[in-house]
Amino acid sequence: MSRIASAETARMSLASSSRLLLAVLGAASLAACSQSPVGRQKADLAGTTRQAAVERPHRVAALHPRPISRARVTDRDAKQTASQGIASFYSDTQTASGEKFDRNELTAAHPTLPFGTKLRVTETSSGRFVTVRVNDRGPFVRGRVVDISPSAAEALGMVDKGITNVRLEVVQ
Repeated sequence: MSRIASAETARMSLASSSRLLLAVLGAASLAACSQSPVGRQKADLAGTTRQAAVERPHRVAALHPRPISRARVTDRDAKQTASQGIASFYSDTQTASGEKFDRNELTAAHPTLPFGTKLRVTETSSGRFVTVRVNDRGPFVRGRVVDISPSAAEALGMVDKGITNVRLEVVQ
């Protein structure tokens, strides 16, 4: 074999081994990609149902507030109901029960209690309390448990503050 032929064979051998090395490296990098956490998460979610995917929280869900969940109170359970939270007062022209709003009556808006339910609203810091009748729905502000009429707010001494911490007890 001549020198030229042997140099040509060596060059071809180097080129084919370079190609082989590149092919092996490419395959290894693709295999590494399939083992990344992102690849595993996609593989985990691919075989699940929509319900299972919803039950598995992710980072973005933690940034959004959760909707307010309110339990329905039946007439039987209303006698034992007591809760605490923030109260505010409001004025309106029409109530959800159909009555015309009267700012001089001791009334309240509660999200779930039946109309006509009597509530004792106690201001937690001073101990003052007033008994009101539920005739409207609300409050629709997150974190508030009851809206009371201006006359009830005056009886509790919360007109200047606007909102206050209260304890609610069903009396009837």
